[in-house]
Amino acid sequence: MVIVGLTGSIATGKSTIARIFARAHIPVCDADAIIHQLIGPKGRAVSSLLDRFGDVGAFETGIDRAALGAVIFADPDKRRELEALLHPLVAEARERFLKQMRARYQKAVILDVPLLFETGTDALCDVTITSWAPAFLMRQRALARPHMTEDKLNGILAAQLSQFEKKQRADIAIATGLGYFHMMRQLKPLITTLQSGHLAEKGRS
Repeated sequence: MVIVGLTGSIATGKSTIARIFARAHIPVCDADAIIHQLIGPKGRAVSSLLDRFGDVGAFETGIDRAALGAVIFADPDKRRELEALLHPLVAEARERFLKQMRARYQKAVILDVPLLFETGTDALCDVTITSWAPAFLMRQRALARPHMTEDKLNGILAAQLSQFEKKQRADIAIATGLGYFHMMRQLKPLITTLQSGHLAEKGRS
C-alpha cells in the first residue's frame, strides 16, 4: 500500500487537493478532522484540555476553538503542551486507519497532515506532497476566512515550516495559484499512478 503524505500552509489549497483524492476513491485520513472529533462534544481530549487550559469550553459541548486558539497562539509553551497532548491521540487514530486500509488491500491512501514534516509523520510516507501558492495570495485567502486576523495568521505561520521549506522537503509541490484546472493537470498523472498501485514498486521518489 502506497502511503502519501499531504501537507501545505494555511490557505494554499491542501484541503481542496485532499477532496480531489477522495473523489478519486483514494481514502484520506484527515488529521484536522480527527482533532475536531477529539475536542468536540464529549471528545476524548476534552477533559484533559479543560484541566490544562481552563475555561476554553465544556465537556458536553466540546472545546471552543477560538478560546483555545487565543491561549495557545499567545504562548509557544502552551502550544507545545497542546501538541504533546493531541499528537499521540491523532497518531493512534492514524494507525487504526492504516490498519483498516491494509486489511482492505487498498492500493494507496492519503495522510492529510498540516504538520507533516514538523511531527515526523513524513517518515511513514512513500511520497510527500505539499500545496503552495504565492505568499500574497495565501495571505489574501487566509484573511478572507471568518474570524481570521493578521495576528492570528502570523501566529499560525510562525508555528509551521515556511512554504519554501515545505517545497524543499516534499517530493511533489502542487501549485494552486493559477486556478483549479491548472491544479488538476498537475494531479491527474499522480492520481492515475496511485490508483494503479505502481508507485508501491518504485517507493519514495
